[in-house]
Amino acid sequence: MSHKDVTRQLAAWIVGCKLADIPASVQSEGVRTFFNWMGCAVGGARHETVDRALAGISPFAGKPQATVIGRGERLDVPNAALINGISSHVLDYDDTHLKTIIHPAGPVASALLAAAEYHPMSGADFLNALIVGVEVECRIGNSVYPAHYDRGWHITGTTGVFGAAAAVGHMLKLDATQMTWALGIAATQASGLREMFGTMCKSLHPGAAARNGALAAFLAKAGFDSSLQAIEAPRGFANVLSTKQDYNEILGGLGETWEAGLNSYKPFACGIVIHPTIDGCQQLREELGDAVNNIAAVRLRTHPLVLELTGKRTPKTGLETKFSVFHAAACALLRGDGSPTAFTDEAANAPEIIALRDKVDATSDTSIHEASVVIEVEFNDGRTIEKTIDRAIGSHDKPLSNEHLARKFAHQSALVVGDEVTERLMALCWRLPELTDAGEIARASVPASLRDAAE
Repeated sequence: MSHKDVTRQLAAWIVGCKLADIPASVQSEGVRTFFNWMGCAVGGARHETVDRALAGISPFAGKPQATVIGRGERLDVPNAALINGISSHVLDYDDTHLKTIIHPAGPVASALLAAAEYHPMSGADFLNALIVGVEVECRIGNSVYPAHYDRGWHITGTTGVFGAAAAVGHMLKLDATQMTWALGIAATQASGLREMFGTMCKSLHPGAAARNGALAAFLAKAGFDSSLQAIEAPRGFANVLSTKQDYNEILGGLGETWEAGLNSYKPFACGIVIHPTIDGCQQLREELGDAVNNIAAVRLRTHPLVLELTGKRTPKTGLETKFSVFHAAACALLRGDGSPTAFTDEAANAPEIIALRDKVDATSDTSIHEASVVIEVEFNDGRTIEKTIDRAIGSHDKPLSNEHLARKFAHQSALVVGDEVTERLMALCWRLPELTDAGEIARASVPASLRDAAE
């Protein structure tokens, strides 16, 4: 396999991949991926982060071509992709490719749905493009992970731009050369820093990836060229942004094994490495009842990545709490909560949560799996109990069912757009492959009152 033609070989596969080539099980996971993404996008639509992003870009936006999910505004396609990518990720409740910690749907679905309102396409064609985009970003992620991530790059932003470009390029029916250009244009825009975790910029990463990936495809369609070896060249993406380059992860088994079929969905609205702790602390709360009020200390043994990513001891904002294993443990023990309401400014500053948070300690243990945790609780009378979570709910071993995904969707969406819109939207998302116009889903996310007010 030539490492000189990685980008071109990947582009050729993107162009040629048809829905009939994709196994039924992967298609089904693609629908689940989109369903979960839409619930998260609606759930985050009224977040302060989205309000501020809209305030910043609206004066400069172009023609109203695409829906801002869950709101009355309409923007040009690139900026709609940006805002919808932000809203889908701001609650940190979206999907996760566990091998790389990429959140695949944010960049891909946000770009594709905005583009689908401008360039109408069937639900089946949308599903095809979505799966292709997710496959591309996850395979590129595999090729550079973990070295790329360890260096400080936010891999959802850096690889998501490739996925968005591939999906929109597939929709536009780019030829192989144009698709190679689109991947190159995406590569030169790949960015996102882990330093931004706990700030509004974290959700900007999938939003920017969606916008930039869509632009890459539209530019390539117009004949805007790029390097033909943007991924593998000595000064290309993989070599500049990572010390690891495994191109077999990109091309090996392409079209035969599917990363898009390995997606997972969060039961808790925070950094995924905290999920085992929340799962265990919720179970402990069920078992302990009022005894949670007599806790003297909580000791966690976790994988080193947990403290690296979520070691914020004194979070002050809701966004910061999503990266505090100490806050998450305290909130799960006291309130039994791991939903978006556990990670608000109110929860961050609640005196009872702060008091218990200060009693939580965590140590790194390389023998502990990333999806596991050992929790020891000591009570005021000196008694101790221990809870071990080998694999948390939401992991590959304990995946969320369609019913759980539906409850998660409804819980988020109903608060933003109401029960009636939520029920219709969920039904449309499940029926994605049958729809004649995928853009109908975006428009259905807006309550009539908001739509009328905008007009």
